[in-house]
Amino acid sequence: MFNTLQKEINQFIDRGLDRSLRIAVTGLSQSGKTAFITSFINQLLHINRVDNAHLPLFDAARHHRILGVKRIAQQDLSVPRFEYERNLAELMQKPPHFPQSTRGVSETRLAIRYQRQSGLMSYLKETGTLYIDIFDYPGEWLLDLPLLGLNYQQWSLELAQLFNQKKQHLAQIWLDKAKKLDLTAVANEDVLAELAQDYTDYLQACKAQGLHFIQPGRFVLPAELEGAPALQFFPLLQLTNEQWKQLKNNASSNSYFAVLEKRYEYYRNKIVKKFYQDYFANFDRQVILADCLTPLNHSRQAFDDMQEGLTQLFKNFHYGKRHLLSRLFSPRIDKLMFIATKADHITSDQLPNLMSLMRHLVQKGGSYVEFEGIETEYSAIASIRATKQVSVTQNGQKFKAIQGVRSSDLQQVTVFPGSVPMKVPNEEFWQTNKFEFDQFEPQPLEQGENIPHLRMDTVLQFLLGDKLD
Repeated sequence: MFNTLQKEINQFIDRGLDRSLRIAVTGLSQSGKTAFITSFINQLLHINRVDNAHLPLFDAARHHRILGVKRIAQQDLSVPRFEYERNLAELMQKPPHFPQSTRGVSETRLAIRYQRQSGLMSYLKETGTLYIDIFDYPGEWLLDLPLLGLNYQQWSLELAQLFNQKKQHLAQIWLDKAKKLDLTAVANEDVLAELAQDYTDYLQACKAQGLHFIQPGRFVLPAELEGAPALQFFPLLQLTNEQWKQLKNNASSNSYFAVLEKRYEYYRNKIVKKFYQDYFANFDRQVILADCLTPLNHSRQAFDDMQEGLTQLFKNFHYGKRHLLSRLFSPRIDKLMFIATKADHITSDQLPNLMSLMRHLVQKGGSYVEFEGIETEYSAIASIRATKQVSVTQNGQKFKAIQGVRSSDLQQVTVFPGSVPMKVPNEEFWQTNKFEFDQFEPQPLEQGENIPHLRMDTVLQFLLGDKLD
């Protein structure tokens, strides 16, 4: 009790003095959150007073205003520490490996000591300290946040509307069994467990096909909840509104229908709500990561599915201007950055196209954000660089290409990855064209070197620049 109170008092003071930032690094599964946080920490830790050539577009580093950066103890001792050192060790392996995907929540805290240039505090104290809190978590869990505003019927009906032909094919085994279930009969735990597993197998198949909008997210990455009854339910896609009404009025409290509804409500209120309150309710700035290239390799459905997933996320964050009272009593996100990852997997002349594609991808769900006066930015980056840009000559003509170790066969290759569409291609385009963007392994990293990156300095400038003046 005392520790919780002390933590809240410290946060209150830090917010009042505007010396603390809680950054939400959000993104769907495989969008590169762990790689992003690892690189974010690494680039800051390598800032010094002599040479910051690795961050030419980060003003505070270029002008040597940053006196030092270090990792410090986090305030919440119940959350595992982000495994920065382990991730760095993976990158220094021979051959190097990307950090493992996140399987649980972790946290890191940084302290940046800097020379003040402006503001009231510059007259009182020459130096200041900015504290940064960042959380890592499985992207699968993020897509559970929309459940906070949906009851069991609303959730089932929403999923039914998104249930296309491809998903129906992948879900056929579960669908056949679910249709035969008498929802008014007394529930059998073993039957529910079997059907829930079939539904989980369907979600795993969706994930393997490059689909992102997977609910509930904990089903595919349950962590400590594996095998718990809280994860043994599923949506009822086949019911009409009239059938829902009849079941709510007539089904007994021990029926399949009542048990499924009860478990959904438990999952929504006890698991999802707690996750949101613990990690997402009080952020100041947000980064939304998206791998726009991999879904292009799969299908139009995979791309649409990712767009739907990102659209759903906007409903669960508070956006608006930051001022003294809002910092203290109602923290809101005042800066929002949309980032297309794996920008090193294409040639440099395609970067504007990738950023344009990212803008079109999120415009549907995020357009209202700009009307709130929030500062938004779009970018394309590689948190951990895997390739280098090269020029090749063919038939007397020079072409831009990329060179790196291809993940599929671990061979060093030089390839022209092709053009990136500036906006989501129409249906006709998908029927006559196929995207083939390769995956690459990270570049070798030696002890003491900063992680090679592409445009991480622009991210640091947008997120931190105004706080380090």
